[in-house]
Amino acid sequence: MKGTERLLAAPIVPALARLSAPGVLLVAFQSMVSVGDTYFVGRLGTAPLAGLALVFPLIMLLQMTSAGAMGGGVSSAIARALGSGNLAAARRLVVHALVIAAGMAGAFTILILLLGPGIYGLLGGRDETLDNAVRYSNIVFAGAITVWMANTLSSVLRGTGNMLVPAVTLILAAVVHLPLSAYLTSRIGIAGAGVAYVTTFGIAASAMAVVVFRRASPLRPARADLRLERRLFREILRVGAISVLSSFQTVLTAVIITGFVGRYGTAALAGYGVGLRLELLQIPLVFAVGQAMVVLVGINIGAKRAERAKRIAWIGTAFAASISLSIGVGAGLFPHAWVGLFSSERAVLDSGTLYLRTVAPFYPMLAANIALYFASQGAGKVLWPVLAGTARLAIVIAGGAAAVSLGGIFAAIAVAMAVSGLLTIWFVARTPWT
Repeated sequence: MKGTERLLAAPIVPALARLSAPGVLLVAFQSMVSVGDTYFVGRLGTAPLAGLALVFPLIMLLQMTSAGAMGGGVSSAIARALGSGNLAAARRLVVHALVIAAGMAGAFTILILLLGPGIYGLLGGRDETLDNAVRYSNIVFAGAITVWMANTLSSVLRGTGNMLVPAVTLILAAVVHLPLSAYLTSRIGIAGAGVAYVTTFGIAASAMAVVVFRRASPLRPARADLRLERRLFREILRVGAISVLSSFQTVLTAVIITGFVGRYGTAALAGYGVGLRLELLQIPLVFAVGQAMVVLVGINIGAKRAERAKRIAWIGTAFAASISLSIGVGAGLFPHAWVGLFSSERAVLDSGTLYLRTVAPFYPMLAANIALYFASQGAGKVLWPVLAGTARLAIVIAGGAAAVSLGGIFAAIAVAMAVSGLLTIWFVARTPWT
């Protein structure tokens, strides 16, 4: 509770910087994991690389729902409870969060193991590409419980303002992942990257469980806290469930785009997947700032300081957008520096370069959309930012269907990104936070 009081009184910019710093460091290591897996699989050939691109939207859905969506619901609920001075409610919320995580993990495992091959086939996966996608996907989603538990326990700790322990734990997991993935991929192919993914998340989940449930932890539930209440499920789900819808929209957008791009062949799909990966690497970077905003906004809303909460949202968004602006400028000017890391095939280079030159200039709008979405989670007001994502999905579907070239599809992506960012800014400006 003393930590909560310090966050309520701290100057906004230093508080945001301090809470964001561990997450920004974590992004550097997780980016190495993402780039490393793509590199290791890319060395196996174009078909495995294209297979990885087919699975990537569903991997993104797994991560976004567990960490950003339901995780945001968990963090914001705990932050609001602590901001209002109710530590007992925060402990009970931990129990409810873990129950939700177990249920969601089971749903992911069952649905993707059953439906995954059909989904990848609809996205254009054929023959060797489809075989690689299914091999990788089955391993990752069979172990979905490790991802959900690791990200939920991270969100529990972040809800208290403790950003350091989750970041350090996941950094150490990333350090283990890279050599493990390199070794296993060289021995058993693309399946090795999946085994490394599940193993390291399992290690991270176990470590954070020790921290949350240790005897001295203020969040360790007592026996009386184990009773499940509909009210506390609702407190998490009123933010988390709507946010999960947002994650589905985001991934459905990526899936539909993948289907459109897949019509132009394996090389186009591989180049798009490499270009998209740079865009998606920004999500955890903005996530680091966004999670700090969830906590600061949530604590201030709990303490009935709505004006300060809104000010935190705008400052954090400006910071996140400036980061993405620098990435977008670099990618637009020197696309081969990124795409060439993963493939030397001319068709792959051309596709990835076209994607980056078309979409990268709009990365600041992507950052604004994500940052304000997280701030709205902290305030418990996520409906309108989710509707901005709906607008993005509609533009992608209409624009992609009407496009007669690969460049036309990428132009539709850029327009959708710009519109959703501007709509989110407008919605948050007009929504009262109380």
